[in-house]
Amino acid sequence: MAEAKTTTKKPTAKKADVVKSIADLQKDLATKQHDLLESKRSHKNGELVNPRVLTVTRKEIARLHTAIRAAQLAAKKESK
Repeated sequence: MAEAKTTTKKPTAKKADVVKSIADLQKDLATKQHDLLESKRSHKNGELVNPRVLTVTRKEIARLHTAIRAAQLAAKKESK
């Protein structure tokens, strides 16, 4: 008989452990937005090998927007 495959999930370090400043997050956001623009151009020209990059980059941009907003709210709450 065939043996059942067992998979175990390895604990991964969360990216939230690293605290970045709002300026760093905004710099990362600008870089990701530029990457998305370049990927869209490549896709339109038929040069992009993996179109899934577009989806992943858009989601990363959304995560950065969320992180920036959370940092702004935290800074506002601390200042009160």
